[in-house]
Amino acid sequence: MSKVTNFVGLDYHDETIRVCVMAEDGEMLLNSDLKNDARAVAELIGEFGTPAAVAIEACCGSSNFATELRRISGWDVRQAHPGYVAQLKQCKDKTDFGDARLLADLLRVGFLPEVWLADVDTRQLRKLVRFRQGLVRDRKDVKLRLRSVLRDDRIKCEDARPWTKSWMEWVTTVELPEQSRWVTDRLLKQLERLNEDVSEVERQLADVTADDEVVQKLLTFNGIGLITAVTLRAEIGHFERFGSGKKLARFCGVTPRNASSGKRQADAGLVCESNDALRALLIQVAKTLPRCDERWKEMKQRLGKTKPANVVTAAIANRWLRWLYYQVIIPVEMTA
Repeated sequence: MSKVTNFVGLDYHDETIRVCVMAEDGEMLLNSDLKNDARAVAELIGEFGTPAAVAIEACCGSSNFATELRRISGWDVRQAHPGYVAQLKQCKDKTDFGDARLLADLLRVGFLPEVWLADVDTRQLRKLVRFRQGLVRDRKDVKLRLRSVLRDDRIKCEDARPWTKSWMEWVTTVELPEQSRWVTDRLLKQLERLNEDVSEVERQLADVTADDEVVQKLLTFNGIGLITAVTLRAEIGHFERFGSGKKLARFCGVTPRNASSGKRQADAGLVCESNDALRALLIQVAKTLPRCDERWKEMKQRLGKTKPANVVTAAIANRWLRWLYYQVIIPVEMTA
């Protein structure tokens, strides 16, 4: 068996896997297609010796494959950020041959842009959370379409705010043109069904996380409800994988972006790289915190004297998340 240090790049597809094995000096030892089977891939790679590491792009299905390959072989299997890999390629040509070779080469020179390979439980929780997010988006779309029908016919309710119980009763009885009424009734049925689906998912989330220590601890903090707690748990995964609260805040996209050059010091909003849904959630939390916690209320009042409201909200989100990090990772007995 070869003693040469090898690096492996895998280009993942539903039916096949492109396998590239590269030596430490950059020599390509193998670059060929194989069926999508973790054991077969492990056997082929093993013919060239134990690799130093294996890289695979993060995509639909690749996490499960990487987890299975790691379990079978015990190798260091890493996931790569597909967007950054594409930028590093600096070439518009795209082939399976080149993609697998690039992953192996980036791994070899230490430039692979890695993303965290979440455990199975975290990935399963993410499916539920993101399924709910999709339902909420669909519900929002139905509401917008319903309001559009009423607005187009210049129908207004002067006695109730939209989406309150009295407003919903008014929508079901208000006189509308024939086709507008037909469309409105169908949209109301869609809305009712989506509300039921969202409630069902939330019950499932509550059941799944009933024994999750992190979720239950998050629920003890002011301003955090079930959806916030579960979303943080799913998208962040393990809080301890971040070295500090500052790193966690940057991952969540609530860290100010520095745009300094020479003697000029300037801020340029928040960092661009983030999970958009997670950042939006944290901004909403930051708007709620001053209403339920005196500490954040005082911070909002203090910063509000010199800063715009959106900057104040982002600052609260950043500071709160950094504080939350240490509350979650430090054992209860140490914080008592």
